[in-house]
Amino acid sequence: MSVDVEDYFQVGAFENDIRREDWDSLPCRVERNTDAVLALFEDFDVKATFFTLGWVAERYPALIRRIVDAGHELASHGMAHWRVTDQSREAFQDDARRSKALLEDVGGVPVRGYRAASFSIGSRNLWALEVLAEAGYAYSSSIYPIKHDHYGMPEAPRFAFRPLADRDFREMPVTTVELAGRKIPCGGGGYFRLLPYGISKMAMKRVNRKDGQACIFYFHPWEIDPDQPRQTQAGLKSRLRHYTNLGVMEKKLRKVLRDFRWGRMDEVFLRNHAAGEKLSCR
Repeated sequence: MSVDVEDYFQVGAFENDIRREDWDSLPCRVERNTDAVLALFEDFDVKATFFTLGWVAERYPALIRRIVDAGHELASHGMAHWRVTDQSREAFQDDARRSKALLEDVGGVPVRGYRAASFSIGSRNLWALEVLAEAGYAYSSSIYPIKHDHYGMPEAPRFAFRPLADRDFREMPVTTVELAGRKIPCGGGGYFRLLPYGISKMAMKRVNRKDGQACIFYFHPWEIDPDQPRQTQAGLKSRLRHYTNLGVMEKKLRKVLRDFRWGRMDEVFLRNHAAGEKLSCR
């Protein structure tokens, strides 16, 4: 189970409609929403991985400590939600190192995982995985093995793999289910909000049973906040992607937390791999 900790105005859907220099003047809701996520996980005794923006850690250090104190894994989502595809190697290296150091300083724990903004690592910039390994990360969850208009690497493996021959570093893609030779998303995000819960549940159970693999699921704190400020200046497509079914998301999350067993990504994957075990089903 994973959470991408960012506020509603920082999402890729609105990157052309909200100026970064205006972020600090907008009403922030990331702290209250992340606290609601922490309470939700506590209800179901779930530990998760929180991929957190450095921007959030700078402004809400107490929130970072609450995440760590509750037993969750703290991981990096970069400093300010820049897509890797929009950065040079040098700029990305600086961003990855800065966010790791900041989160470790605030949280007081090692940061081993990284997730790129908008899953923006793919076939055109696989060098980014080398940069992450060099920066001291143990894994990334930044490649989505699907075809999408904003991201995706359809030819990538569906499950955790080692992309660097000379390093013990893993890429852990968000889960897809294979149907009729096609990879279909079933690991959270907008797809989870849009589709009936029964379809998502069936797809994840298929991954558990047919593939014998654990699922990687993700969502954002703003997805359980239907009362967030509306961005009426954004295009229709962006608004549909962002606002569809926000009002039912928490109810659906309660179902998925009830119906499956979940854990932190470092404990489910890294520990089992280090012990030479097959990844356990969830």
